[in-house]
Amino acid sequence: MADVEESVNPNTDETLEGSSSDENGDLNSGENDEAVKTFKDLGVTEVLCEACDQLGWKSPTKIQIEAVPVALQGRDVIGLAETGSGKTGAFALPILQSLLDSPQRLHTLVLTPTRELAFQISEQFEALGSSIGVKCAVIVGGIDMMSQSLVLAKKPHIVIATPGRLIDHMENTKGFSLRALKFLVMDEADRILNMDFETEVDKILKVIPRERRTFLFSATMTKKVQKLQRAALKDPVKCAVSTKYSTVDKLQQYYVFIPSKYKDCYLVSILNELAGNSFIIFCSTCNSAQRVALLLRNLGITAIPLHGQMSQNKRLGALNKFKSKSRSVLLATDVASRGLDIPHVDCVINYDIPTHSKDYIHRVGRTARAGRSGKSITFVTQYDVELFQRIETLIGKKLPAFPTQEDEVMMLVERVSEAQRFARLEMKEQGEKRKRPRGGDGDEDDTEQASGVRKKVKGGSGGGQGGGRGGGGMKKRGGAAWRGGR
Repeated sequence: MADVEESVNPNTDETLEGSSSDENGDLNSGENDEAVKTFKDLGVTEVLCEACDQLGWKSPTKIQIEAVPVALQGRDVIGLAETGSGKTGAFALPILQSLLDSPQRLHTLVLTPTRELAFQISEQFEALGSSIGVKCAVIVGGIDMMSQSLVLAKKPHIVIATPGRLIDHMENTKGFSLRALKFLVMDEADRILNMDFETEVDKILKVIPRERRTFLFSATMTKKVQKLQRAALKDPVKCAVSTKYSTVDKLQQYYVFIPSKYKDCYLVSILNELAGNSFIIFCSTCNSAQRVALLLRNLGITAIPLHGQMSQNKRLGALNKFKSKSRSVLLATDVASRGLDIPHVDCVINYDIPTHSKDYIHRVGRTARAGRSGKSITFVTQYDVELFQRIETLIGKKLPAFPTQEDEVMMLVERVSEAQRFARLEMKEQGEKRKRPRGGDGDEDDTEQASGVRKKVKGGSGGGQGGGRGGGGMKKRGGAAWRGGR
């Protein structure tokens, strides 16, 4: 990060180092240090302090102590803090306060890389700003544009958007312009300034006023100053609470070294061993997430997939089912690796090792949030050793092996391979249904009807894929129909 420091002008640099060093010396300075104890001491107004109390935020977190006062002075902020450390609050409070001072419509734009994160940030803004009547609009893909245009026509105070859909609205929605914008926030900024969103972000930066305040927040930040300058920061202050890319101390991280052939068996055995916890399992592709979800469901584990090929309503539904604990296992792609705050996740499993080591930090950051503890287990197959070593160097820790009993795992092989077969059949069937829509409503991602196969696996009776798959308007087919083609 050294080279960002050069772009920060020297006098802020000293104040920064001064403030952050005494911060780090004392971990929970909120409680036992004489320094800052309450949000009020940070300069947050009375109304917002009450809102924080109602949300149960007793004392500000480290990143909030660093970033809020600076932001209230009217400076641009680059905020770096580990996962689950209250970054949303760190930019929400100054923005709401500035709204109180000079109310105006279309005051703030928050850019996020994933849709679920946008909804979550909007919930936080609405919770903090409920007493002052803040209106938020969430503008993300996968949801009808017309209804979003109607919301934008009412001119909300805060727009929370994913870059692509925001541009659609800028080009097509009459009367929607961000010319009076006062604040631009990029949450998970390194991802937004990355190549993925380059053209979109450039377009957005062209149409919003130069006289604005910009906040960048993330747990991992890119070194390249050019990227940060593209976001047009004016002498920004860097509030870094974690210097190295760090994972939280309360997180116990393990790895399991296994042959890739037996990945599924080890997964099932670990889920059984730690039963009663809730898990997020990260896969590398949508296909693999869907397959493992079906596999686990066939073995009677309540699993639910969340990936980019599901419709937006289903994605939110899946997330809510997992949040409300009616499902204990969430199978996700990297769509869910950033920013999502689900308090009760006990364990993160990297079923497929992440190719970018930074994604590892975000993935395991879904557990052990806001001072709780958590576990993470990474599956390392014979092909992943190099990637795994990269992750270890990045976080500067050697991970211990997770204890597994090989003979116990091997006892599962038969049941698991049976379930794998059924999962493959189901995937194939879903693929065919996509190609030729039938009378059904196609809601087979997570419904109780998917249990027919499960009964078969337990009962061990053959008879093809046919029965038990009622509700979706599927005709029941026997085994012969499968082999004889359609």
